[in-house]
Amino acid sequence: MKIQNAFRLGLFGGLGAIAALFIGGALASLATILTYIGAALFLALGLDPLITWLEKRGWPRWSAILTVLTGVVGLFTGLVFALVPVIVEQSQRLIGQSARYLQTIESLDDFFESVQVFIPVEVLNVREAAESALAFLSDPANLAEIGGGVLSVGIGIATGVFGGLIILILTLFFASSLTSMKSALYRLVPASRREGFIRIAEQVSMAVGRYVVGQVTLALCNGVLSFAFLSIIGAQYPALFAFIAFLFSLVPLVGTLSGSTVIVLMQLLVNPESIATVIAAAIYYLVYMQVEAYLLSPNIMRRAVRVPGVVVVIAALAGGTLLGVLGALIAIPVAASILIIIDQVVVPRQDAA
Repeated sequence: MKIQNAFRLGLFGGLGAIAALFIGGALASLATILTYIGAALFLALGLDPLITWLEKRGWPRWSAILTVLTGVVGLFTGLVFALVPVIVEQSQRLIGQSARYLQTIESLDDFFESVQVFIPVEVLNVREAAESALAFLSDPANLAEIGGGVLSVGIGIATGVFGGLIILILTLFFASSLTSMKSALYRLVPASRREGFIRIAEQVSMAVGRYVVGQVTLALCNGVLSFAFLSIIGAQYPALFAFIAFLFSLVPLVGTLSGSTVIVLMQLLVNPESIATVIAAAIYYLVYMQVEAYLLSPNIMRRAVRVPGVVVVIAALAGGTLLGVLGALIAIPVAASILIIIDQVVVPRQDAA
């Protein structure tokens, strides 16, 4: 449409800006729902290799889907009824033990001395820092702010649990209807390009699925080995800290380092009288991080997504910066997908030019 009037041009420009703001606001309002959908689809693609593996061994499609989904629901239920009570009980003991340390001056003195062994006084005077923290907590205004923060944390935890249930339900739905969803998507592509599109899309789907399986395998290795080693050295609350190790290891690159740091510091808090146990845990996680970085992760991820190490690092950092934890989780399969598209679409076109 040809516009010859400046007023009309400004009017249409303003309407376009309003429409863009409306669309942006709608997407912002739906950000949480879109995150749930993306996470569920990501997990469903992770279950698809298991379904395909069963199909290749003669299982009917419906039977393979039913078996995998039953296994997922059973695993989730088992974690809830078997692991969660242990974690809750050990968390309560951890809180109670921490409270007992704070109730007596002697235990605080011992704790300060134990911590000061690892931190030079020139870097941080632990006692002065603790006194400053106590002075901060003694201010009623600060207590009110902390109370509001605790309430926000509680609401955030409840929201996270609710979101987890939604993601689980969506994952089951997507996993059961993934084939029909792919077929509907393929029909939108022109027939002349459909065959190539299907080939690339299937490779991308398999790359995402293999990555999910590989990352969960790494997390399970860390969780199981953490539980075994912490139990052997007599560390406090091994089940709780093994679960923490598993959760943190789901995040690529920085997850294992962050989880290991949290576990060692918490062992120092709950078991200050046994510095040998804390040192043993710290040495174990230093060794494990090297084994994971140079042995486990390269072998598993090389077979899963076939992405160069430098691309893995860059993708994880960029994804974490843009979308937080979810971005770090999906960054590597997205990078693998981009590499597949470049290798099978862009490079052949350049070679043919």
